[in-house]
Amino acid sequence: MKHLTAEEARRFAEQWLPAWTGDQPERLAAFYADDVLYLDPAVPQGVRGKEALLAYFRKLLARFPDWVWTQVEAFPMQDGFLNKWRATIPVGDAALEIVGVCLVQLNDEGRIYRNEVYFDRSSLLDLLRRK
Repeated sequence: MKHLTAEEARRFAEQWLPAWTGDQPERLAAFYADDVLYLDPAVPQGVRGKEALLAYFRKLLARFPDWVWTQVEAFPMQDGFLNKWRATIPVGDAALEIVGVCLVQLNDEGRIYRNEVYFDRSSLLDLLRRK
């Protein structure tokens, strides 16, 4: 895949990030390649393959169906971009605002083959414990 410009990354994120909202794991998984590697703070060892990722998304999106992810800024890189994002995560009567980054690399078909998500989840875990 060629290097994306910041504008191309923005357009991709406008399609992809809304798929994280709502409990539609198949819709979200459609953005990922069959041989994907995905990791986030809950699965630091990573999830490999689209079927395993879909199983993970089914649990994750069911738990947080109303969260909203938006792009703050994109930094072009090899095969994709570093995505600085903001998430609004409702938990009970509260809503957290979290900023993080993720690595997004795309194959020649425009599917994500590597997605590494990084953020401090301590405030989310604290709020979930109190709920």
